[in-house]
Amino acid sequence: MSEPTVCQNIRVSGVVQGVGFRPFVWRLARELGLAGWVRNDSRGVEIEVRGAAAQVRNLIERLEQDAPPLARVNSVVARDTAPGRINEGFVIIDSRSGRAATMIGHDTAVCRDCLAEMFDPGSRRWRYAFTNCTNCGPRYTISRGLPYDRARTSLKPFAMCPRCQCEYRLPDDRRFHAEANCCPKCGPQLFLLDGEGHRLADDPIAGALELLQQGKIVAIKGLGGFHLACDARNAVAVALLRERKQRDEKPFVVMLANAASAASYVQMGIGEPGLLTLPTRPAILIRKRSSCDAALPGVAPGLAWLGVMLPYTPVHFLLFHEAARRPAGVGWLERAQDLALVMTSANPGGEPLVVGNSEALLRLYGIADAFLMHDRDIVTRCDDSVARITTGGLQFIRRARGYTPRAIKLPFSGPSVLAVGAWFKNTICVTRGDEAFVSQHIGDLDNAAVCDFLDESVAQLVKLLGVEPAIVAHDLHPDFHSTRFAADFAQQRRLPMLGVQHHHAHAAAVLAEHGLRGSHLALSLDGVGIGTDGAAWGGELLRVDGASFERLGHLVPLALPGGDRAANEPWRMAAAALHRLGRSNEISERFAGQQAARAVAQMLAGDIHCPPTSSMGRMFDAAAGLLGIRSVMAYEGQAAMLMEGMAQRYGDILPLDQGWKIDQGKLDLLPLFAVMADERDPERGAALFHATLVAAIEDWVRVLAPGEAVVVGSGGCFLNQVLVRGLRSRFGAKGVQLIEARQVPPNDGGLSVGQAWIGLQHLVGG
Repeated sequence: MSEPTVCQNIRVSGVVQGVGFRPFVWRLARELGLAGWVRNDSRGVEIEVRGAAAQVRNLIERLEQDAPPLARVNSVVARDTAPGRINEGFVIIDSRSGRAATMIGHDTAVCRDCLAEMFDPGSRRWRYAFTNCTNCGPRYTISRGLPYDRARTSLKPFAMCPRCQCEYRLPDDRRFHAEANCCPKCGPQLFLLDGEGHRLADDPIAGALELLQQGKIVAIKGLGGFHLACDARNAVAVALLRERKQRDEKPFVVMLANAASAASYVQMGIGEPGLLTLPTRPAILIRKRSSCDAALPGVAPGLAWLGVMLPYTPVHFLLFHEAARRPAGVGWLERAQDLALVMTSANPGGEPLVVGNSEALLRLYGIADAFLMHDRDIVTRCDDSVARITTGGLQFIRRARGYTPRAIKLPFSGPSVLAVGAWFKNTICVTRGDEAFVSQHIGDLDNAAVCDFLDESVAQLVKLLGVEPAIVAHDLHPDFHSTRFAADFAQQRRLPMLGVQHHHAHAAAVLAEHGLRGSHLALSLDGVGIGTDGAAWGGELLRVDGASFERLGHLVPLALPGGDRAANEPWRMAAAALHRLGRSNEISERFAGQQAARAVAQMLAGDIHCPPTSSMGRMFDAAAGLLGIRSVMAYEGQAAMLMEGMAQRYGDILPLDQGWKIDQGKLDLLPLFAVMADERDPERGAALFHATLVAAIEDWVRVLAPGEAVVVGSGGCFLNQVLVRGLRSRFGAKGVQLIEARQVPPNDGGLSVGQAWIGLQHLVGG
């Protein structure tokens, strides 16, 4: 008896546009002998199919099981449909617009097949800088809207030549319906300009490499913005880049040809080579070798880790290919290469990334000696992602290119929420149904250009998602631009606003991504966030339950002599610790190199302009100041990062006996500071501080929440791997599970997700 014929309409949702999904469906349907059609629309991918019932069931099962590598299928829903709508054969039909219910795919590194073409002298794409296919290349940063079609990308001005059109229309070609398909004859072109904007060199790649090898700084146009590049092994070039970019000591990321090239600079741990070669190509922090600072002078001064990134655009690969003297084939990519390039974001003065050609010539004038650019527009600014490997897997420090706009699945669905983050490391988040979409890294909201970028990001994400937010969630601090933006946005649309306490949002971000509901104990350890009492919090033990929380305990506060200025000057926090120890008489002598030392001692004595803070970040600063590790920071978190590296180098050490006190829910680190004040070995002191802090926190949790089986860890201090490894070990030994951020950073880069999750629960009564 023959199988009955059925006709079905199939709806596939998720990241299914710009990832080769329609060609995949076409090939699968043809293989199964099915008739019908497939198309993109604003909701995802729609399929209508007719054939034997068993074959249709097979198609539906394989849509998710065998999906293309860049796709992310959230759901496959099928329903019966009328047979008259389906002709013979199976075809890809034109896309249909409408209210968006899908999302554009993320940018990915150029694939091996495309590299093989680029490095084949007989290929028509030999050394072509915009080679891509359905399995790789730009998506999010070139897209203007949904559904994902060439006409809605920055490739629209470049009409495909007949040969590219043939690839685009040939079902068996990997460029079948590749919307960004192009070649040297019809696609974008590279060119090299000098610092004044005049054309240089007939061969832009060869010319740019020559300048880099001469110690020059070259601005290179990438996927989501420009990089500033220089020879990482040239101390003069690195110092010049620091001087011109006004970036005194903050570490740079280094781009190397492959993992083999990185092995001479860093100690590769288990899993780290695999992270480097992910198609998303984040920069990975890897532990330095002892010889690293001599080999790459001035790149990451004083730190224990080096940020390493492998090439991900054809332009990057072509620079390394040129340095290797243009070998044929891809075999050279497996061998260590000498070229090492600093690749830092081209955002002078902490402003947003430079994306336009004219903008680059203007904003990078006097910084870059030359510009390697092209005539394909960057639609969306998107910085490089930065991550590291931990015992629990990949941990983000900055989540951007390659991961935006991937959705985070939420435990339940509800009305759309807009959350606008806080001040530092700003991101915004928009929910749609049971998904949270986090923007790329926006930055610190300390200049008008970044504030404008936030406004622009909200407009773009809301438009792409096709939603109308029902509520706007924001930080409690009234003076943040994000808070003021939330008020304006809500007023214009007559929406309610929800102020969310900073550390509640930190904890909620972790709960959201892990799909955890109900009551949970949360450790929130970070730099600073305004509390419900108006004070500066930052070392908190909370009981979080949906849209509400209870503050169970906190660190005993230290004074902030001089207010916010103390957050940048660890010697001031050290002075505050000495004052609490009754050793104020030591402040002037110990910090004699600081002009304000006597004044700070007087401020502390009179409690003048010395607001209290329970911030864990400031406790690290106090310890760093007492140990003489750093008096004034060149960038946020520097003192704590230096201490972390020192503790890592020193190794294991037993915690201090009686190095802390717990009283009425408050954890007091004063006994530990007393020892730090007299410690003469900074590395030993750093290790002792970490070990004792770990023991103190574990004891604090035991006393305040005995029998707790799960602790949620959040806040910027959870980027400190010495601290977190210690907590994981101590909690684990007591049968307590530590749950950490994975899909977003634990620092303020993930804050908007927590705000959005609290906002959603507020709306639905969770």
